Amino acid sequence: MKRFFLRLEHWTTSLSMMVACVMMALASAFGIHQIFTRFIIESPAEWTEVLIRFCLIWMIFLGIPMAFRQGAMISVDMLYRLSGQRMRRILDSVVATTSLTLCGIILWWGWDYAQRGSVQSMIGLENVSMFWAYLALPVGAVFSIIGIIGFWLDPQRMELETTI
Repeated sequence: MKRFFLRLEHWTTSLSMMVACVMMALASAFGIHQIFTRFIIESPAEWTEVLIRFCLIWMIFLGIPMAFRQGAMISVDMLYRLSGQRMRRILDSVVATTSLTLCGIILWWGWDYAQRGSVQSMIGLENVSMFWAYLALPVGAVFSIIGIIGFWLDPQRMELETTI
């Protein structure tokens, strides 16, 4: 069961990271388009700013699961390094529990917010509901929950490798 869950977690985390990278590329492309239309053509496209924000929100919420999985999200390095093996497992459990609680709250209220925002439309894209922008919260929370459980089952201490 553990092996199956870790395979599922690897697949979902990889998928979320791939989509986050696509969102980053799209935000960059929309930014370049905005610069081109504003400063070269001198006729700015108002829809690009909205889509850049939309892509950045999705990028962040779909990139968070990878940070959780690599142990780079909630880092208590000093306490972890000073504690023994048993205390480390307790520390991992406390961090996982608090992170799962936070993601559960984001999932619950994010879904509520997305449903309430479905009657709104995006400025500059009047035919697109804000539901799609707000949906990033519960979707990111679901992927994060899977990543947190995966980290708890198979900790990977990669916080030092992921820092700049």
